[in-house]
Amino acid sequence: MKILLVDDDLFLCDMYATKFSEKGHEVEQAHNAESALAYLDSNEVDVVLLDMIMPGMTGVQLLTKMKEAQAVAQKTPPTFIILSNQSEESDKQAAAEAGAVGYIVKAELMPSGVVEEVEKLVKK
Repeated sequence: MKILLVDDDLFLCDMYATKFSEKGHEVEQAHNAESALAYLDSNEVDVVLLDMIMPGMTGVQLLTKMKEAQAVAQKTPPTFIILSNQSEESDKQAAAEAGAVGYIVKAELMPSGVVEEVEKLVKK
Protein backbone atom coordinates (compact mmCIF):
# COMPACT_ATOMS: atom_id res chain seq x y z
CA MET A 1 0.00 0.00 0.00
CA LYS A 2 1.31 3.46 -0.88
CA ILE A 3 0.71 5.99 1.90
CA LEU A 4 1.07 9.76 2.09
CA LEU A 5 1.59 10.81 5.70
CA VAL A 6 0.79 14.49 6.28
CA ASP A 7 1.91 15.89 9.63
CA ASP A 8 3.97 18.91 10.66
CA ASP A 9 5.61 16.95 13.51
CA LEU A 10 8.75 15.58 11.87
CA PHE A 11 9.53 13.15 14.70
CA LEU A 12 6.07 11.57 14.62
CA CYS A 13 6.11 11.46 10.82
CA ASP A 14 9.39 9.56 10.83
CA MET A 15 8.21 7.20 13.56
CA TYR A 16 4.98 6.31 11.76
CA ALA A 17 6.78 6.05 8.41
CA THR A 18 9.20 3.56 9.95
CA LYS A 19 6.36 1.43 11.38
CA PHE A 20 4.46 1.38 8.09
CA SER A 21 7.65 0.58 6.14
CA GLU A 22 8.41 -2.32 8.48
CA LYS A 23 5.03 -3.80 7.45
CA GLY A 24 5.93 -3.50 3.75
CA HIS A 25 4.12 -0.28 2.92
CA GLU A 26 5.62 2.52 0.84
CA VAL A 27 5.45 5.84 2.70
CA GLU A 28 5.93 9.40 1.52
CA GLN A 29 5.83 12.36 3.89
CA ALA A 30 4.50 15.88 3.58
CA HIS A 31 4.97 18.33 6.42
CA ASN A 32 2.43 20.95 5.39
CA ALA A 33 -0.69 21.33 3.29
CA GLU A 34 1.07 22.84 0.29
CA SER A 35 3.59 20.02 -0.06
CA ALA A 36 0.83 17.42 0.38
CA LEU A 37 -1.25 18.99 -2.38
CA ALA A 38 1.80 19.28 -4.63
CA TYR A 39 2.68 15.63 -4.06
CA LEU A 40 -0.83 14.45 -4.89
CA ASP A 41 -0.85 16.59 -8.00
CA SER A 42 1.69 14.28 -9.64
CA ASN A 43 1.58 11.03 -7.64
CA GLU A 44 -1.04 8.40 -6.87
CA VAL A 45 -1.40 6.96 -3.39
CA ASP A 46 -3.70 4.42 -1.78
CA VAL A 47 -4.05 6.13 1.59
CA VAL A 48 -3.64 9.66 2.92
CA LEU A 49 -3.12 9.96 6.67
CA LEU A 50 -3.41 13.51 7.87
CA ASP A 51 -3.21 15.46 11.09
CA MET A 52 -5.97 17.86 12.15
CA ILE A 53 -3.77 20.69 13.43
CA MET A 54 -1.16 22.04 11.04
CA PRO A 55 0.06 25.53 10.22
CA GLY A 56 -1.86 27.31 7.49
CA MET A 57 -4.72 24.85 7.05
CA THR A 58 -6.68 22.45 9.25
CA GLY A 59 -6.87 18.78 8.45
CA VAL A 60 -10.52 19.13 7.43
CA GLN A 61 -9.70 22.02 5.08
CA LEU A 62 -6.84 20.02 3.57
CA LEU A 63 -9.02 16.93 3.24
CA THR A 64 -11.64 18.94 1.38
CA LYS A 65 -9.05 20.36 -1.02
CA MET A 66 -7.47 16.93 -1.56
CA LYS A 67 -10.82 15.31 -2.35
CA GLU A 68 -11.57 18.05 -4.89
CA ALA A 69 -8.15 17.65 -6.51
CA GLN A 70 -8.25 13.84 -6.49
CA ALA A 71 -11.64 13.70 -8.16
CA VAL A 72 -9.84 14.75 -11.31
CA ALA A 73 -6.26 13.61 -10.87
CA GLN A 74 -6.43 9.99 -9.78
CA LYS A 75 -8.30 7.04 -11.28
CA THR A 76 -9.01 5.46 -7.90
CA PRO A 77 -9.30 8.04 -5.13
CA PRO A 78 -7.23 7.36 -2.03
CA THR A 79 -8.66 6.43 1.32
CA PHE A 80 -8.48 9.42 3.66
CA ILE A 81 -7.87 8.78 7.36
CA ILE A 82 -7.29 11.33 10.12
CA LEU A 83 -4.39 10.63 12.48
CA SER A 84 -4.49 13.27 15.20
CA ASN A 85 -4.44 13.97 18.92
CA GLN A 86 -7.65 15.97 18.60
CA SER A 87 -10.31 13.72 20.07
CA GLU A 88 -13.44 15.88 20.27
CA GLU A 89 -16.56 14.38 18.74
CA SER A 90 -17.03 17.59 16.74
CA ASP A 91 -13.60 17.04 15.12
CA LYS A 92 -14.48 13.45 14.27
CA GLN A 93 -17.82 14.48 12.81
CA ALA A 94 -16.28 17.27 10.71
CA ALA A 95 -13.67 14.85 9.36
CA ALA A 96 -16.32 12.27 8.46
CA GLU A 97 -18.43 14.91 6.74
CA ALA A 98 -15.37 15.98 4.73
CA GLY A 99 -14.81 12.39 3.57
CA ALA A 100 -12.49 10.70 6.06
CA VAL A 101 -13.26 6.98 6.41
CA GLY A 102 -11.57 6.78 9.79
CA TYR A 103 -10.31 8.86 12.67
CA ILE A 104 -7.41 7.58 14.75
CA VAL A 105 -6.37 9.36 17.95
CA LYS A 106 -2.59 9.09 18.20
CA ALA A 107 -2.52 8.96 22.00
CA GLU A 108 -4.86 5.96 22.11
CA LEU A 109 -2.66 3.54 20.13
CA MET A 110 0.96 2.52 19.94
CA PRO A 111 2.46 3.16 16.49
CA SER A 112 2.11 -0.52 15.58
CA GLY A 113 -1.56 -0.29 16.56
CA VAL A 114 -1.97 2.67 14.22
CA VAL A 115 -0.62 0.54 11.37
CA GLU A 116 -3.08 -2.24 12.21
CA GLU A 117 -6.01 0.17 12.43
CA VAL A 118 -5.16 1.76 9.06
CA GLU A 119 -4.93 -1.68 7.46
CA LYS A 120 -8.38 -2.57 8.88
CA LEU A 121 -9.93 0.68 7.66
CA VAL A 122 -8.55 0.20 4.15
CA LYS A 123 -9.93 -3.33 3.93
CA LYS A 124 -13.49 -2.16 4.73
